[in-house]
Amino acid sequence: MTKEQLVEAVKKEAEGYFERGEFFCSESVAHTINNLLGKPYEDDVVKMASGFPIGMGKSGCLCGAVSGGQMALGMVYGRAHGESMNEKMFPMAAELHDFIKKEYGSTCCRVITRQWAGDNFQSPERRKHCIEITGKVAEWVAEKLIEDGQVKVD
Repeated sequence: MTKEQLVEAVKKEAEGYFERGEFFCSESVAHTINNLLGKPYEDDVVKMASGFPIGMGKSGCLCGAVSGGQMALGMVYGRAHGESMNEKMFPMAAELHDFIKKEYGSTCCRVITRQWAGDNFQSPERRKHCIEITGKVAEWVAEKLIEDGQVKVD
């Protein structure tokens, strides 16, 4: 599989979880990247992402897909107790933040979904928009991990 094919497959996998109602945004990204990495963490790791959808428990703050992306980056660049901080963690986290802010004008869920305020996912357009963001974040993380040699392609 080429880099482009792998990145597209990751995007579609994350979007599919959300579209089918199996996971919300943050959960979809975290689960998909864990799969991409060969499951270094048990499937239950996705539980850590369950409080972040719809801007942190439906509060409308940080986009859940971005939260899931940050957790996914932590799967690779994070640290355990007693370890030094990986020098790539903060720059990668900031780059993901900046990517979404550039794409959507904000990383705040209520801002990037403001046209559907009060919709609560009733419209297909709102769901489609959030599914798209979820896919973009998973795609971005996968691409960065490939570029950094953390994920190998043929």
